[in-house]
Amino acid sequence: MQNTVQESAALSQLALSANQELSDILDWWAEKMPDHENGGFYGRIDGEGKLHPTADKSVILNTRILWTFSAAARQSTTPVYREMADRAYRYLLDYFWDPENGGVYWMLDYKGQPSQDKKQVYAQSFALYALSEYYLLTRNPAAFEKALALFELMERYSLDKMRGGYFEAFSRDWQLIADLRLSDKDANEAKTMNTHLHVLEAYTNLYRVAPAKLVGRALKGLIVLFLDKFIDPQTAHLRLFFDENWNLKSDEISFGHDIEASWLLCEAARVLGQKSLIKKTNNAAVQIAEATLREGIDARDGGLYYTATPHEGITNQNKDWWPQAEAVLGFLNAWKIDGAPQLLEAAQRSWAFIQEKLLDAEHGEWFWALAPDGRHDTWNDKAGPWKCPYHNGRACMEIMQYEAIREVG
Repeated sequence: MQNTVQESAALSQLALSANQELSDILDWWAEKMPDHENGGFYGRIDGEGKLHPTADKSVILNTRILWTFSAAARQSTTPVYREMADRAYRYLLDYFWDPENGGVYWMLDYKGQPSQDKKQVYAQSFALYALSEYYLLTRNPAAFEKALALFELMERYSLDKMRGGYFEAFSRDWQLIADLRLSDKDANEAKTMNTHLHVLEAYTNLYRVAPAKLVGRALKGLIVLFLDKFIDPQTAHLRLFFDENWNLKSDEISFGHDIEASWLLCEAARVLGQKSLIKKTNNAAVQIAEATLREGIDARDGGLYYTATPHEGITNQNKDWWPQAEAVLGFLNAWKIDGAPQLLEAAQRSWAFIQEKLLDAEHGEWFWALAPDGRHDTWNDKAGPWKCPYHNGRACMEIMQYEAIREVG
């Protein structure tokens, strides 16, 4: 079905703006972050723009840089994108990879020595995601071999073969550890939606590279797990924390994770190619997007709040950078499926919020958040373990891929 003239114009404008923003983001990272003395990339630039050259180097930052520049280099002939991807790839294998036990360390010091050697499954997923993207760019067989090795490690150690799902964290030699948390913000529970979402994301990309039966079976299992365990059928919100027996341990709503999961689930089902799962994830995505639009968006400026609970309402009014980026994609994906004009309008408003409230016109990149009092958040990082070019860079690249013909039904 053809879009209206207005819809086509809106998509074209979004794509044009996203193309320029992607260039600005990647130029900033390529200029500011390479560590020419110790290799790889610096670990931190704070919210005031100050470089911290001796900050620890996070595997999340490195793998997200690797994924982003690999994906960008697949779409562009700009030489520096490939240079940055190569740099991140070499550093990942030379320093983050555990040559004895396999997998990647959580954190290195600024000289490249492990400072936290745990095996967080979230981190293994991002390494797999990035390595498979780098393989799509380069066809380097070593990148594919390492991606497949990570898949095998995760299936061997992390997969709960009795109750389903994936355990969170292990020691250097793949023994379960007591402190499973990704960060101080997270509950210390055995199974979390966030980790499963990024295992799903990684397995989707690996299946693109190698549509093997084992990978397909694992990917299907994750999609079904989201439909059966993580998505609340009554509210269309994602359940976040469970114990090992799938007892729900939190009623918190994370709007950014909701809307991010909505489109990643659809992508996984489409890559897998199973029509029944495509239909189910499409239906779920529209319901999640509608709930996010209804409950999570500040009607005054189009920004997406951070968290809520069913009884308290909005519990964190911050409008962090990454949920805004995911909101654009989640609303666009739901509009592509459903065609409701308000979903396209929501995507446009989310992008307008980013352009007006989050871009740092003076120093480049995006602020961490817009605070409830209207201030830009400069007390959190501009670049660091959790502030990477992945959410905003990916949003730009995905926006640019939207065509003028949408799906129906």
